[in-house]
Amino acid sequence: MKINGVEIEDTYAEAFPMRATRIIVTAVNRRWALNAARAATGFATSVIACGCEAGIERELKPIGTPDGRPGVSMLLFTMSSKEMARQVQNRIGQCVLTSPTSACFAGMDPGEGERLALGKNLRFFGDGYQISKKIDGARYWRVPVMDGEFLCQENTRMVRAIGGGNFLVLAETQKQALAACEKAIAAMKKIPNVIMPFPGGVVRSGSKVGSKYKALPASTNDAYCPTLKGQVKSALPPEVGSVMEIVIDGLDEAAIRAATRAGIRAACSLGRRRGIVRISAGNYGGKLGPHLFHLRKILK
Repeated sequence: MKINGVEIEDTYAEAFPMRATRIIVTAVNRRWALNAARAATGFATSVIACGCEAGIERELKPIGTPDGRPGVSMLLFTMSSKEMARQVQNRIGQCVLTSPTSACFAGMDPGEGERLALGKNLRFFGDGYQISKKIDGARYWRVPVMDGEFLCQENTRMVRAIGGGNFLVLAETQKQALAACEKAIAAMKKIPNVIMPFPGGVVRSGSKVGSKYKALPASTNDAYCPTLKGQVKSALPPEVGSVMEIVIDGLDEAAIRAATRAGIRAACSLGRRRGIVRISAGNYGGKLGPHLFHLRKILK
């Protein structure tokens, strides 16, 4: 299979079960909503060392937020319910509660998944001066802070989700690989229910499970490192000089398939004539996770 002269390898991305939640942050204007959301989703590229994978799903207009102000929808993914509770409390407490004019709301439907504390624990920052009110069955906390009040919904919901969807862009040069990935990310950001958690949505340090060093759970994917072609069993043809990966976390398989399809087609729009050689994917022979995303099937 080829798209615009770019070969689509007959392979699959291997993904694994995760837990996920959506949180809505609002503020007096777009800039301050983004400031809070960017801080809350910082250092969250990989559960290997970050504890969670998080990112901005989309920006929200005032008509689409609970308090009628500019907002941002964030998605957070973890490997366990316990870790999710810890990450939400720390990130919202340290990055949203602290951000001027911010408020915080549940982003999941009330009947979905399991309950997850949001403002339930953060209210104690009010030192006894916090007050609550129920609206349409949901409890909200008003916590006094120096610029006024921090409004936060008591609970949100956590659902089962999928992490680790991915595809690889193989190009002649680094510049060409990055250009293709930038096009892919622009297209994928239009797809709901997914995030691409790495910086700008792109990762250059794709990994394999394990290492020659016992302390490391993962190490560089040497088969896709251009500088190691003569030293390892390389997966790269001679003309490939750079490989970049896009990792996708999603609330369900359909969302990851849609994002993969949009991203690959956008990356291939540059074509073979502009240095894009092949699209591949990272997997571990089905040993890492039960969710297999076959590239050719998705693109058909």
